Amino acid sequence: MKTEQRQQKIDSVIAQRQRDFVVVIENISDPHNAAAILRSCDAFGVQEVHFIFEEEPQYNPRRVGKASSSSANKWLTYKTFSSTKDCLSELHSEGYTLVGTILDAQATNFYQEDFTCEKIALIIGNEHRGISKEAQKFCDRKIYFPMRGFVESFNVSVAAALFLSEITRQRMQSGKDFSLSQIEKNKLMELWLQK
Repeated sequence: MKTEQRQQKIDSVIAQRQRDFVVVIENISDPHNAAAILRSCDAFGVQEVHFIFEEEPQYNPRRVGKASSSSANKWLTYKTFSSTKDCLSELHSEGYTLVGTILDAQATNFYQEDFTCEKIALIIGNEHRGISKEAQKFCDRKIYFPMRGFVESFNVSVAAALFLSEITRQRMQSGKDFSLSQIEKNKLMELWLQK
């Protein structure tokens, strides 16, 4: 049902959605981790999420983790792939800069990276294995989060939230307009009013 208050909330959220920022979730095995990442995507205004299920059993992002994601999953746009190569080839052909999160000597401290490129795709890998070797081949940039304690990494959903926060902060402070076009806003409005 369309109410004035609901309409105002939808208008506010759409105005803050980011254009040309895709999160790629590659082979996340625990749907609860994926649901937590989806919640962060919604919170930081990322609309488009690509799922890759090449090495893990496929699940429906709209149906998992409803409790932990506070229904964030119903507001996002998904694309599902069974091949890392297919997903990342498509994003490359569309002009996206592919950024992989990785624990590797080749990776750069993500605080030293500039994430204000026009089109960016953040690749988040499996909880135990990280992003695949295939995904690493496609990465234009490889980044890591610097740790100050004994642990080598964060939980995947925590790491995703930190990366999303920094990328969003840089984009907002860049002075560039990363908001959706009016056509994109209208399409999203139409879709959301049906929910």
